[in-house]
Amino acid sequence: MLSGRTGRVAVITGATGGVGAAVARALSRAGYSLVLTAPSMEKLSTLASQLKGPCTVIEGSLGDESLPETLLYAALDRFGRCDVCFNNGALFEAGIIETVDIERLSSMVRVNVEGSFRVAYVFVKHFVSEGSGHLVNVSSSLGSSSRPTAYAATQRAIEVLSDALAAELGDGEILVSCIQPGLVKTGLHHRWEIAPESASGSADPLEPEDFARMVLFILEQSAGGREAEESVELSEAAVDMESPDRPQDEAQGELSGDGHDAESAEAELDDSAEEGFVQDEI
Repeated sequence: MLSGRTGRVAVITGATGGVGAAVARALSRAGYSLVLTAPSMEKLSTLASQLKGPCTVIEGSLGDESLPETLLYAALDRFGRCDVCFNNGALFEAGIIETVDIERLSSMVRVNVEGSFRVAYVFVKHFVSEGSGHLVNVSSSLGSSSRPTAYAATQRAIEVLSDALAAELGDGEILVSCIQPGLVKTGLHHRWEIAPESASGSADPLEPEDFARMVLFILEQSAGGREAEESVELSEAAVDMESPDRPQDEAQGELSGDGHDAESAEAELDDSAEEGFVQDEI
């Protein structure tokens, strides 16, 4: 386990969501200096007050195309380096065909796909220029759901992007991970996604801290000099690391902060959509 000051610096998007906040706390305890971003400065300030180590907070939305560069420059200006990008922010929109708001759906696509792609490429370009770095993308189990939705399509895009970047980078000091977690207890579940355990089929959904331990474990491998892409599979009950020689795998799970179990979310989609939409940037 990493302990004390590591000298490493991580940027976290979606930092105030359940998973983003848990990852921030875990990395801070492990000695990372952090740059955190989310749409709410109030929530960012609260989170920053809970951290053990230095951090910079930047209020912003992934819909702002200048945000990725702002985050990178903040890390370089304050800490002199950037080693890790935890690419975690997203929106969730749900609606049936008859009532879906196309503009809001399009906003989700801009944040989840364009925003996340911009973050990924800005930081990978920097890592290439420095000769090392680790991009950790977060997807959702809905990305490979047998009952796809528009949101699922945005998550699948993250997985394909991760494959493409990993293939282009090859083996070396620049790593790309894509985590596809399972049902996670996060704030957005309180709104409608999480079904009762009997309906979801998951008696023991993950806590955000479980996810955070997973992320820290992955980063410990790169900190130890592992020169290969990390492929991760995370079930709702256990973590299983895959061989780094395999193509980019996904970990069974859920997007940080919005906690989407494929079965429970899909089962409740129709009723929830009739009542309105769900939007949350995490």
